[in-house]
Amino acid sequence: MPSRPLVAHISAAALQNNLAVARRHAGSAKVMAVVKANAYGHGLARVAAALWAADGFAVVTLQEAATLRELGWDKPIMLLEGMFEAADLALCQVLAVTPVIHHAAQIDMLAQDTSGAAVSVFLKLNSGMNRLGFVPAEFPAALARLQHLPNVGDITLMSHFATADDATGVVDQQLCIEQAFSGLHYPQSLANSAALLRYRGTRAHWVRPGIMLYGASPFADQSAADLGLQPAMTLRSRIIAVQTLQPGDAIGYGRTYVAQQPMRVGVVACGYADGYPRHAPTGTPLRVQGQRTQLLGRVSMDMLYADLTPLPQAGVGSPVVLWGEGLPVEEVALAAGTINYELLCARAHRVPVNDQPGTVLS
Repeated sequence: MPSRPLVAHISAAALQNNLAVARRHAGSAKVMAVVKANAYGHGLARVAAALWAADGFAVVTLQEAATLRELGWDKPIMLLEGMFEAADLALCQVLAVTPVIHHAAQIDMLAQDTSGAAVSVFLKLNSGMNRLGFVPAEFPAALARLQHLPNVGDITLMSHFATADDATGVVDQQLCIEQAFSGLHYPQSLANSAALLRYRGTRAHWVRPGIMLYGASPFADQSAADLGLQPAMTLRSRIIAVQTLQPGDAIGYGRTYVAQQPMRVGVVACGYADGYPRHAPTGTPLRVQGQRTQLLGRVSMDMLYADLTPLPQAGVGSPVVLWGEGLPVEEVALAAGTINYELLCARAHRVPVNDQPGTVLS
């Protein structure tokens, strides 16, 4: 049966290249590859296969952890939000998953557990992001409780940076971390992608690269290509119809774009039901037949408009790149008033994937 032309091309070679970049920046630290949210929309199983050389995987759900174990992964798995209820602890023990402990109720679950099964943990410090973790005043008591529980195995200390990707940097949080962790002889995990790429002092024992593994830059002022990263996802489609407009003609729902001169407009098989942002405005970049052009008018559920006026050679069947090779996803995100993370994670289930091979890294 003929298929719709919209396809997400996922490159294993790009994923492996990006892991190698992370390793070069990590030095002697181990790499905990973040594969939550279906590996940022790239597919958990395929990304795990491409990144099998990582030292650990970080997930949010126990279902993701179970999938990794079913695939044969026997190295560490970090559960980023930890346990939500006592039943989760039992699954952590069965799956040998290392939960993040970030509030007292989770320590209560460990204290009330009578199974006798040990579980290693990450203990999280809230160093200023104020999302998850124990504030510095509460951190010593939380650690002391864990130290005295017979079912707690290895303990790793961790925190998370809020502004490693912008000019604010990590200085204030790093000072907080140094003070809270002073004299504690435990492994540490601090750096996300942005910190790993810019702040050598955050490497510690485990780094947690996420967005960089998928070939997107965490920075507004530095491109992925400048960082040596390659896009793992290229979202491709084709022109499925062409409309010729005269001055005063409008296109799309709401007729938000009105031609000021004679124009050729291509209709692209991609819309917000596929994960393309509905709020992307006129001017958002596209590539048609290898040339840059722009989106026009309002994105609809299944289609959007491309300006073909400067591309007389383009027509029905012409290939379109929505983001990826030749069009960094961060450029599209910036134009749409969002971030590259959201665009990648938003790929809809109905968008098929074309896997591109890579080489296995040992």
